[in-house]
Amino acid sequence: MDGWAENLSLDSGCFSSPPVNFLQELPSYRSIARKRTTIPTREKQSGTLLKPTDSYSSQLEGGITENINSQSIRKYALNISEKRRLRNIQETQMKYLSEWDQWKRYSSKSWKRFIGKAREMTTHLELWRDDIRSIEGKFGTGIQSYFSFLRFLVLLNLVIFMIIFMLVLLPVLLTKYNITNSTFVLIPSKDTDVQCTVYPISSSGLIYFYSYIIDLLSGTGFLEETCLFYGHYTIDGVKFQNFTYDLPLAYLLSTIAYLALSLLWIVKRSVEGFKINLIRSEEHFQSYCNKIFAGWDFCITNRSMADLKHSSLRYELRADLEEERIRQKIAERTSEETIRIYSLRLFLNCIVLAVLAACFYAIYRATIFSQEHMKKEIDKMVFGENLLILYLPSIVITLANFITPMIFAKIIHYEDYSPGFEIRLTILRCVFMRLATICVLVFTLGSKITSCDNYSCELCGYNQKLYPCWETQVGQEMYKLMIFDLIIILAVTLFVDFPRKLLVTYCSSWKLVQCWGQQEFAIPDNVLGIVYGQTICWIGAFFSPLLPAIATLKLIIIFYVKEISLLYTCRPSPRQFRASNSNFFFLLVLLIGLCLAIIPLTISMARVPSSKACGPFTNFNTTWEVVPKTVSTFPSSLQSLVHGVTSEAFAVPFFMIIW
Repeated sequence: MDGWAENLSLDSGCFSSPPVNFLQELPSYRSIARKRTTIPTREKQSGTLLKPTDSYSSQLEGGITENINSQSIRKYALNISEKRRLRNIQETQMKYLSEWDQWKRYSSKSWKRFIGKAREMTTHLELWRDDIRSIEGKFGTGIQSYFSFLRFLVLLNLVIFMIIFMLVLLPVLLTKYNITNSTFVLIPSKDTDVQCTVYPISSSGLIYFYSYIIDLLSGTGFLEETCLFYGHYTIDGVKFQNFTYDLPLAYLLSTIAYLALSLLWIVKRSVEGFKINLIRSEEHFQSYCNKIFAGWDFCITNRSMADLKHSSLRYELRADLEEERIRQKIAERTSEETIRIYSLRLFLNCIVLAVLAACFYAIYRATIFSQEHMKKEIDKMVFGENLLILYLPSIVITLANFITPMIFAKIIHYEDYSPGFEIRLTILRCVFMRLATICVLVFTLGSKITSCDNYSCELCGYNQKLYPCWETQVGQEMYKLMIFDLIIILAVTLFVDFPRKLLVTYCSSWKLVQCWGQQEFAIPDNVLGIVYGQTICWIGAFFSPLLPAIATLKLIIIFYVKEISLLYTCRPSPRQFRASNSNFFFLLVLLIGLCLAIIPLTISMARVPSSKACGPFTNFNTTWEVVPKTVSTFPSSLQSLVHGVTSEAFAVPFFMIIW
């Protein structure tokens, strides 16, 4: 190979430029060279072993030996013989260095080798690594990106739960079960009307056998008194031997911490995806060359892994060709065809808006009906009526989220977009639908909490008669949405997807079955499903501290259910796409969900009066008041510093500078 490459090299005597290998002219080689460390070609300064010459190889050696302290030889695009020669040069240079420089060089190499081994070991410990690689080879990178995205949310929720557990739950459990020498600090009595402190638990003594089922599905009864919900933490702090743990402050800081962590983590991953999009969108021809000439991994020795890699490359090439076909079709459109397609898109978007408006109104009416009939005693209801009243908003929201993606998927096929843009537009519509449903629910609950029908709310600041502990009842709504969403996913997989697969397999001659066809894995709908669940978790974690743990278990169940459904009931999409450009969009959708979660949480903590009958903030008008109270305990100099940093005179110039 080296001899063949030398025969293709140009004669350096005929040209003024250094000899260039023919393979180095390929776009695939250039793209790899840009990603790797740039090799300088300037002349060497005095004191080095290699003297500058006009030879290209000498310039290459000089550039590498100059940067040899900070970069590994294996990162350079050279053959084995060249790397061995450079390593010998490096060892020769080491003899002329001082003992201190030699020790630093050896320490640096040992540390880099340790970091490389550690990273290699962590890749083997990666969650669901083999499953996701198998999915990538069989169904392409698009579906693989969905499962990678789901894995990221599992880790995110696990970290959120650990934050809440360490800051809120752990001190309470240590004291409750006498693990440490600590006691609870009860909330001191305050001049509050007795009517505001009444909190009747919605348990009926569990008279009927189905009461346990109702409590598990709705979060009422015995679950309402557990650490699952906000009302359980009606204490002012935990007194240890040497200090007193401020639980209200820790409760608020845990919420701020998990929201800030989620924001930073999502932004970090979004920036990485944005860089990949910039690199891959430079030139389409370059993308083909990268896959054909530099896409294979020659370290693969296992036959099955080689088949997976081959299948993955094939799917990516098919996606590139499909996008190229769409671009060519758009370029060849006439003026009449362009007017026709834009008119059709306008009409179809009007249909989309009408569908959204109808769903929002249905959710609003269902929420109002459910809240008005919650005054009725559970004992006076039959089992089905009780569940229907409790789950009516969740049922309507889930039905809307289940039906509208199918409508949008049918509509998008007539709009004639490219596969990549088709996915993003469908996700955008579903994002607006799913997240807006949560907005409608939260807005309706907020309006009912802060409004009273026939009497004044000035006594407690909120509708204490209907919502004695409104934080717990909001947490119950989020809990019901989470549980019902999981039930629907399991029910659809068991009672729709698998029977559909059996009909397609054994009754393929039926015309109805032929029209229905085999299930196709819809990436937009599945991505929006987990984003919807994650938004519920962000909103509900303040009102239900254990909701992130439930969300983690839910996502783990969803992973295996979706994997089994994908392998045994679904088929690859006939319209191939590459999801590398969609990964950034997935995270952008998740970021929108996070911003949506921050808005109601901020309003509830800063504007809505906290419950006087339950929770750690019963002695505060709002949740946020715990922060000024804590700052007031600081020394006067530190108080002045905090007030100065949080003032507009500092905040406005600061954000203008960093912007």
